[in-house]
Amino acid sequence: MSTTPSSFESSDSEMFRPNRQLNKRVELVVKIIFATFALVSVATTIGIVLTLIFETVGFFQEVSLLKFLSDKAWTPLFPNPKFGIFVLISATFLTSVIALMVALPLGLLAAIYLSEYASSGIRRWLKPALEILAGVPTVVFGYFALMVVSPFLRDFIGFINWVIALMGRVIPIPESFAIPDLQGFNALSAGIVLGIAIIPMIASLSEDAIYAVPNSLRQGAYALGATKRETIIGVVIPAALSGIVASFVLAVSRAVGETMIVSIAAGQNPTLGLNPLVPVMTMTAYIVQVSLGDTPAGSLAYKTIFSVGMTLFLLTLALNIFSFWFVRRFREKYD
Repeated sequence: MSTTPSSFESSDSEMFRPNRQLNKRVELVVKIIFATFALVSVATTIGIVLTLIFETVGFFQEVSLLKFLSDKAWTPLFPNPKFGIFVLISATFLTSVIALMVALPLGLLAAIYLSEYASSGIRRWLKPALEILAGVPTVVFGYFALMVVSPFLRDFIGFINWVIALMGRVIPIPESFAIPDLQGFNALSAGIVLGIAIIPMIASLSEDAIYAVPNSLRQGAYALGATKRETIIGVVIPAALSGIVASFVLAVSRAVGETMIVSIAAGQNPTLGLNPLVPVMTMTAYIVQVSLGDTPAGSLAYKTIFSVGMTLFLLTLALNIFSFWFVRRFREKYD
């Protein structure tokens, strides 16, 4: 009995035909699992936002929005409560500004060095070493600010005042030139250490943005006679501006939302003003204070946690929206 090639081909195709139905079922199961994992984060975010909204609405049913925005004191746990949120906002703004004054120049200069000046060997170990700083627990940063930075600043201010007093013996110097004493808990040390904590974020993200600038732009600037410094300032930094600004905005969001450093080092004294030498209370520090206390659930003091949390959420949301807009508006695209 002879067999034709067509009969062999038909038998082979029937023998080795893959089970497409099983593959489709497996793909469907995998797709459902991945979609479930993705929806978990979305559902968690929605749940957090709804909780903030419901509790904040309950807070404003007892406290007017005008009082919330116009009071000049924040004493919700006192017999005569005051609900001036700008007391907490001013403290958060103060510590964040001090942190950015420390982190922005140091982080950007570190990023420029890693991308433009450091050799491949130095960059290979220096960048991971810098990023290790981001893994230090913030509670350690807080106690470092309280036990090391604050005493150092107190001695340094005392030395400056001693120099001013010594100079006052030679030339007349007004007493207003003397710097007030630094208190044990203060916004200055908290802001400085907070700035050190967010340096890795700025340095790493800015370095990635600068490193991604095409080398052809640098070579073109060199061909026109520009020096390395002129090329970095006039070509590389403008080309990476969107990524650098995005790292700045993310660092601001981190500084605004930081908890442990400001809770430990800045104190818990709600003071309206921008004096960095006295204790202050940020929004996150207040949330920690009430959360660790014996505040009954459902009370007005308990609801203040969510009103402050909603304010903090809106601030960080506005910063992130600005970051997304700026990156899309000024992003440079290269072929």
